[in-house]
This record gives sequence, structure tokens and C-alpha cells, in this order.
Amino acid sequence: MFAAERQRVILDHVRERGAVSIKDLAALVGSSEVTVRRDLKQLEAAGELRREHGGAVPAAEQPPREPTYAEKSRTASRQKSAIARLAAGFVQDGDAIVIGAGTTTMALAEQLRTRNELTVMTNSLLVAQAFADSPRIEVVLTGGMLRGSIFAVVGSAAERALSGLHADRTFLSGNGLTARNGLSTPNQMVAGVDRALAEAGNEVCVLADHTKIGRNSVIQTVPTEQIDALVTDALASGDELDLFRTAGARVHVAT
Repeated sequence: MFAAERQRVILDHVRERGAVSIKDLAALVGSSEVTVRRDLKQLEAAGELRREHGGAVPAAEQPPREPTYAEKSRTASRQKSAIARLAAGFVQDGDAIVIGAGTTTMALAEQLRTRNELTVMTNSLLVAQAFADSPRIEVVLTGGMLRGSIFAVVGSAAERALSGLHADRTFLSGNGLTARNGLSTPNQMVAGVDRALAEAGNEVCVLADHTKIGRNSVIQTVPTEQIDALVTDALASGDELDLFRTAGARVHVAT
């Protein structure tokens, strides 16, 4: 990979994730950490990002870009399917559940399409569409402003619609998840709705593949102490998962 291409990949990844370690960037571009440090120095000099101890974050004037649904769907698709199958086992017929927007939560919706007597509350157009042909599943879709990149509605109207709803369990995903900072996203309006989705459920279950574990995005949505269960895959950092267990979360690893 040429230097220009390598630096473009690094910059896109930092803007998407919000904060990335040198070790992860080296693995991403298939280069040594020494080479990545040199790339980061050049990118910082150009004002594209800011180096921090052991990694990099986006430049203050350049907010991280939220990846599109299509981009997310191409990442860890096999692991997301396994996570969804495992998480579907938490849902019983007759439950009322909340499902947030995202590719992994969409995979969960596909797993639940044939269930009986479910009530599903969501802000995701794709999740709602997944149940359109399920006559025994009632779908409550919030109003709000369309965020086309993730096919979901956000904003104050969506948050108000959720304020009076109560469910057995909320299933959420996000752009980053660490035991220190919890679940995070790069967009303020998405974060606001995700918080409201979390509040609507008696329990919060986070679905996050290994590419999200140990990464921070800019805005916290759900703090670690509010996460009751985490479903991830076998490639996730064992050290990070141990921290979640210590914090009181039930950790389930899909294979």
C-alpha cells in the first residue's frame, strides 16, 4: 500500500471511529507501528487529525464521519449474524422489546420475524420493514427527522415518542464500545435517540461485533453501568470483555 493510500485509509478510520490506537491502525493497513507513527505525524502536520498517546483522534475542526449503513453492512457480517442468532434467544413470545438502528440490530430483527405476539418499538425504518409481513408482531415506529445514512428517524420528536413507552428489553448497537466509556456514536441526534431507546427498556442489551469493542466514538450514548448484557463475537478483546464482566454486565460470546 502506497503512503498516500495508507494515510487515506488511516484518516477515514480515525474520522469514523473517533479514537484509534496505533496498534489497531497498523493492523488495519498492514504496516509497522513505526510507519503508522510517521503517517500520523504527517497527517497531524496537515491538520487532518490530532495525535494522542498511543493513537490518534480527529482534528477538532473535522468531526468524525458517521459511516453509512452500506459501509457498516460490509463489516464483520458473519459475526453480526452469529450475534443476532444468540441475542434472539433472549426474546420470548409475548415480549415487548425495543430495537435500535444498525446492521447488527437489523440482523436481530430478521431472526425474530416469525415470532408470535411480539411488540417491537423502533426508530429504524429497516427494522420496521423487516416485520411488515409478520401479522402477529405489532410494530411501534417513532416519528422524527429522517437520517438517511442509517435509515432511521432521530431528533426530539423521536425522543418524545419513546418517553412514555416501556419494554422488557432494549437492543442497541453503536459505533464504539469500551468498558471505560460505554457505548458511543459520532452523531449527537443519534445519541439522543439511543439514550431514549435505552431508557424505554427494563434491561439494555448491546450487540457489538469485535470491530466495535475497545473503540471510542465521540459521544457517549449508554454508560457501562447501564449495560445489562453484551453480545459479541469470539474475536473481541478478552481483556475488554473481562472489564465488562467486572462492571456487572452479562457477556455472551457468539461463535
